[in-house]
Amino acid sequence: MRAVFLDYETVSYSDLVTASLMRVMPTLRLYDNTADSQLVERIEHAEVVLLNKIGLARAALEAAPRLRLIAVAGTGTDHIDLECAEERAIGVCNVRGYCTQSVAQLVWSMILCLTQHLPAYHRLAIAGAWTGGARFGGAAHRIRELDRLVLGIVGWGELGRAVAKIAESFHMRVLVAHRPGGTLPVDGKAGPQRLDLRSLLAIADVVSLHCPLTEHTRGMIGAAELALMKKDALLINTARGGLVDSGALAEALKSGRLGGAGIDVLTQEPPVDGDPLLDASIPNLVVTPHIAWAARESRQRCLDEMAANIQDFLSGGRRGRVV
Repeated sequence: MRAVFLDYETVSYSDLVTASLMRVMPTLRLYDNTADSQLVERIEHAEVVLLNKIGLARAALEAAPRLRLIAVAGTGTDHIDLECAEERAIGVCNVRGYCTQSVAQLVWSMILCLTQHLPAYHRLAIAGAWTGGARFGGAAHRIRELDRLVLGIVGWGELGRAVAKIAESFHMRVLVAHRPGGTLPVDGKAGPQRLDLRSLLAIADVVSLHCPLTEHTRGMIGAAELALMKKDALLINTARGGLVDSGALAEALKSGRLGGAGIDVLTQEPPVDGDPLLDASIPNLVVTPHIAWAARESRQRCLDEMAANIQDFLSGGRRGRVV
């Protein structure tokens, strides 16, 4: 069986063990990355393709007549033409729940960083402001306690629930949004109060996004939605860049209409054409290069789960299947 991993370097930084993958596919070929000009050549004879960020459009799938399975190193599958895969009876599987702790850790790192204004106070301290006198203290930027504030979660899956659980330690009130085009599972538990998105945005002190990018959620946080939020509220997005209008968010932060934002994802990744949120002058904004999932433990777990998905597929199962 011919199998290729098209962009292994985006998952491993020479720190992962591939034994589980090699047990399932002894002839697996690992490519650090794959340029557009190399894609067809590398997949045209493959039966299994493993990938992380490489896109597979219809033209690429049609150029791979032997392809039986696409195994994604992650949860999102919006970079793959699922309709074409289904038409051609190509299985697609993803990995869920592998990076829950890593994502929750980054979300709370951002919330705490922004609430305490750590970047701003760091700059003031090294610039000499601290030496100006005892009155400097914490007067330059307003620091808030999280106690009794409202955390709004958009996307009540495993990640949203993990972030909400940590909020209990800060005695925050958790609310959940009915996201556009989505339904909330009925699990028999009372759980947090659930509101429509606009109502949640108006109430929440911190809003954290954890939903997939779909036709219903694309651009769901734009200028109108940002205008509903409290002036000192925080927006955290570790889900998908396309959920938020970057230009509108940049303007809201520059004008002081929004308290701050933590952004781990952009509409285009990597942002070769730039992005409004990469403006270094925007206040109280933290932007990271899609690293929420990147703890070594999470990445190793991802590889091992991919191997389990592929093994199950070869045995006729549907573990992790999207298509």
